[in-house]
Amino acid sequence: MKAYVAGVGMTRFEKPETREWQYWDMVREAGDAALADAGISYTDVEQVPVGYCFQPSTAGQRAAYELGLTGIPVYNVNNNCATGSTALMLARQLVEGGAADCVLALGFEKMKRGALGGGADGGDFATSPVARHYGIMAARHGFEMTPPTAQIFGDAAREHMEKYGTTEAQLAAVAAKNHRHSAHNPYAQFQDVYDVDDILAARVVHHPLTKLQCSPTSDGAAAAVVVSERFAEERGLGAGAGAGAGVGSGSLVEIVAQAMTTDTEDSFASGSCIDVVGQPMSRAAARQVYERSGLGIEDVDVVELHDCFSINELLTYEALGMCEPGEAGKLVESGGTTYGGRWVVNPSGGLISKGHPLGATGIAQVAELVWQLRGTAGERQVPGAEVGLAHNIGLGGAAVVTLLRATATATASASASASASGAEAAA
Repeated sequence: MKAYVAGVGMTRFEKPETREWQYWDMVREAGDAALADAGISYTDVEQVPVGYCFQPSTAGQRAAYELGLTGIPVYNVNNNCATGSTALMLARQLVEGGAADCVLALGFEKMKRGALGGGADGGDFATSPVARHYGIMAARHGFEMTPPTAQIFGDAAREHMEKYGTTEAQLAAVAAKNHRHSAHNPYAQFQDVYDVDDILAARVVHHPLTKLQCSPTSDGAAAAVVVSERFAEERGLGAGAGAGAGVGSGSLVEIVAQAMTTDTEDSFASGSCIDVVGQPMSRAAARQVYERSGLGIEDVDVVELHDCFSINELLTYEALGMCEPGEAGKLVESGGTTYGGRWVVNPSGGLISKGHPLGATGIAQVAELVWQLRGTAGERQVPGAEVGLAHNIGLGGAAVVTLLRATATATASASASASASGAEAAA
């Protein structure tokens, strides 16, 4: 049974402690928007997976109760930075498996200011779920007094530079591109534009990564309504979408294929931070998605990927098959991953500039792709986008790759939207 995204919603991602709200306020805002976008009510929803990392058990219920008290199952999901996409994957599996016809995937995070720790409990890395990962890092690079997550990715960047000749300017080009993209995203935490020199001149967090190459801590939520083909047909979802269509008339976007992988021996055998931070997981998840869908990276128009640090965007280019190993720096430098290039990567601004509330990130990526495939992304619209790919990864570890495709109604909506924009421009 096919699964479709019928509605999406999200809050603006905010710097922690700058907006007076609680996590349930975020979820109400994002969830109500997704339900309205789908043209349904919460009473139509049969199950709710909720992703988050920094709240107590059953916080998912507390958040979902803001949308309704209908007694339906609520699942609390925690998979580190891949939490949001894990919640979405559960929603898709419930629909594809026939257990439900309408599932609401929610993700949120209310965070504290400052850099994330390394997953240690009270600083005891021996009990950390990622102790093996950091042990690999320390064995090769030692341990410095810098934020642990920036350190492990920064050490991966050092290895990539040593092995392939990747330059600091190429790393900075990733961040410059994503900050430039976010200028047109009203949901982004940051909308300032920086050039490569600005990125390089920013404060160093862990060499070679500067502050502007690191995703911030963020508050925010995102939501997606996932439905079966039967439910969509019975409710007439997707019908009537087009130029000037209002809230609730959004067209369907098909989840063509999705895969999650976790660490294998490949993550640790080499002793390389490039592998420890997840490139083998990402490569395996992408391969599974391509095999299941019959599509390849050459069929993809727009990508939202996990640029928690600039180096991870480059590593992911290689994992997704966008270039050969070692060629990622040249790809971003050439303009191949921005408007006018072969792909547009992170038109939302990515994690670096849009923000990174852990539990919301994976669903927010899909929200951006849904808007792109419907042709409703405004100034950041990727022309003619019909196939989108989302990539979300968490240390510890999990990598989720999701392939989305516009349906006939989505394509019609995008064409009508483009025609309307052209008519306005001509006028």
